[in-house]
Amino acid sequence: MNPQAQELNEILLSQNSVVFDLLSEKGKNIFFPKKGILGQSAEAKGTRINATIGAAIEDDGSPMRLESIAEKINLSPNAAFPYAPSFGRPDLRAKWQEMIYDKNPKLKGQKLSSPVVTSALTHGISMAGYLFLNEGEEVIVPNLFWGNYNLALTNAYGAQLKKFNIFKNGGFDVEALKATLMEPGEKKVLILNFPNNPTGYTPTFEEMEAIATVIKEAAEAGKKIVAITDDAYFGLVFEDGIAKESIFAYLSDLHENVLALKIDGATKEDYVWGFRVGFITYAIKGGTTELYQALENKTGGAVRGNISNSSNLSQSLLLQAFESSNYGEQKQAKFEIMQTRYTAIKEVLKDDKYGNYFTSLPYNSGYFMCVQLKEGLDGEVIRDILINKYSIGIINLNNVFRVAFSAMAAGDAKELFEGIYNACKDFENQ
Repeated sequence: MNPQAQELNEILLSQNSVVFDLLSEKGKNIFFPKKGILGQSAEAKGTRINATIGAAIEDDGSPMRLESIAEKINLSPNAAFPYAPSFGRPDLRAKWQEMIYDKNPKLKGQKLSSPVVTSALTHGISMAGYLFLNEGEEVIVPNLFWGNYNLALTNAYGAQLKKFNIFKNGGFDVEALKATLMEPGEKKVLILNFPNNPTGYTPTFEEMEAIATVIKEAAEAGKKIVAITDDAYFGLVFEDGIAKESIFAYLSDLHENVLALKIDGATKEDYVWGFRVGFITYAIKGGTTELYQALENKTGGAVRGNISNSSNLSQSLLLQAFESSNYGEQKQAKFEIMQTRYTAIKEVLKDDKYGNYFTSLPYNSGYFMCVQLKEGLDGEVIRDILINKYSIGIINLNNVFRVAFSAMAAGDAKELFEGIYNACKDFENQ
């Protein structure tokens, strides 16, 4: 093991040995190199002639660039063309942490790590797998989950997805989660994704508290838990009585055996899917600056060894947007469009006739909602009928249809569900 990795491990062991125990073998061995080329480059910063940097520099000291690209970017060349740090831009990291506190009042007074920038949510999930999953270990997920967990965790790291039932009696099945957490085995890795992809469900305030309670009970029973919160659709809650803060805020100071990882980003929250900027933030009861810095160094090392760093241009553009006086007003305007689409679907589905062929699963937030086809219908055949006869595209997940209302006009809601209804009737009559 590299001495720099060992040094980080010793810090974790001294601050909270559970965190060290939760690391994968890769996680225990990773570090951010402070010596070698990076260390020498850091030491040379500010020299009159700096020949350490692996980038091209103009004679005036600015980043070398093509005018055909630079003329299209309304930013300082230094904010667009050089590498960003592997940890992300310090100013953006500080701003995002400030925003996490603003969006989650329950976190007031709690100590968090500084967010580490990833290449959006998928990369964040992948880095969590790198740091905390060994081959063959289980990841607890609801039985309706984002399919990319398979590629990011199962295919990449050999993890196994352990599914629990997500819904019972029209709400979140807390007892199913508890039963899964309490199964044999000391280490537990859990992903909670609210608003959920594909269902568009966020728990009520009472359910959030209940989820936190069962996780705490598992920790008190001796389970060591990595609780990953996939907050890709954070902030898009369309009903009263639904928790508007991240489940991360309920877990961040829960128990010394529960390491909470908030994986989030601008992708969906700020409608910049192609920017590829996300964040990993850590919290644990009793977490110290030293512990968090060790985790940040391991995360920065994993990013460094995987993609080197995320786009400086994207980070700079986002920081400017976050600091704009119009940012909040613009986000609210987009939220209202999304809520109008959500409301249109709720209104259309009041028609009882749809119950002959499908019923909606619980939904209240996010980009999506789902309908469950009645027994005897073939979702894949019906999906094909929808495309070829009705020019309607939906996603079929084993006879659960996912509807992305984020990508359709409110005025199309009636036509869409009439199309699904008629396609089901077509299937029945063939």
